[in-house]
Amino acid sequence: MPTRPDLATLRKLAIDIRQDILRAIAKAGSGHPGGSLSMVELLIGLYWCALRHDPKNPAWPERDLFLLSKGHGCPALYTVLAFQGYFPKDELMTLRRYPTRLQGHPERNSPPGVEIAAGSLGQGLSMANGIALADRLDGRRRRIYCLLGDGEIQEGQVWEAAMTAHHHKLDAVCAIVDANQLQQNGPVKDIQDIEPLPEKWRAFGWQAIEINGHDLAQVLGAYEQAAAVKGQPQVVIARTVKGKGVSFMELNPAWHGVAPKPDELERALNELEAARA
Repeated sequence: MPTRPDLATLRKLAIDIRQDILRAIAKAGSGHPGGSLSMVELLIGLYWCALRHDPKNPAWPERDLFLLSKGHGCPALYTVLAFQGYFPKDELMTLRRYPTRLQGHPERNSPPGVEIAAGSLGQGLSMANGIALADRLDGRRRRIYCLLGDGEIQEGQVWEAAMTAHHHKLDAVCAIVDANQLQQNGPVKDIQDIEPLPEKWRAFGWQAIEINGHDLAQVLGAYEQAAAVKGQPQVVIARTVKGKGVSFMELNPAWHGVAPKPDELERALNELEAARA
């Protein structure tokens, strides 16, 4: 297990990660800033505190797994992996620039630490179930975390996977819903309302934990609570803000898949830096 830093250190780390996410997307001239910024604390809680992993040995058989189902959020995952030492940080500036390993949607093992390919939404939880069932057959005990978007869980496959995980009592599976309130074309509640989320997941037989997904203390507590559950899959419903940390991006659907221009990048970086004090 990684050594857990204090919350103040993790909060400053979140600023650093958000800044590098935006630098990489701006350099690429394309990407998805809104949904990448909303998931930062959720990834920090995993990679610095909850997840058993080894950047020097990405294929360690006993590692816990993180599966990014909302693949367009990969700039956040790439940045976290770089900060953890899976590959050099300066490679982040090759995002989406051929022949980079950092594609616009992730590919397994490219870069090291990426466990599954993702892009077609709705598939990650099914993959988590399959891995958990295989681990059960192999006698391997490890945790499998799968992060989904709130717009993504409008997909029917997600709920088939939810039923499957409950039926097989896959307590190694922990879903994380980045409930950032927006999808590509507008508010989730206006396009296809998914609420009430906690009650729905509980009706499907899951242990549901609802948190503020930007409060690191709540994030860490939720992961600890989920890991203690036996005989039942768990879901952390993280209430987040799309574009978190940048005033003109927050809850603005225009920033779903648009890169900031140089002046916008400067403004965003300055806002994030001001929050460090």
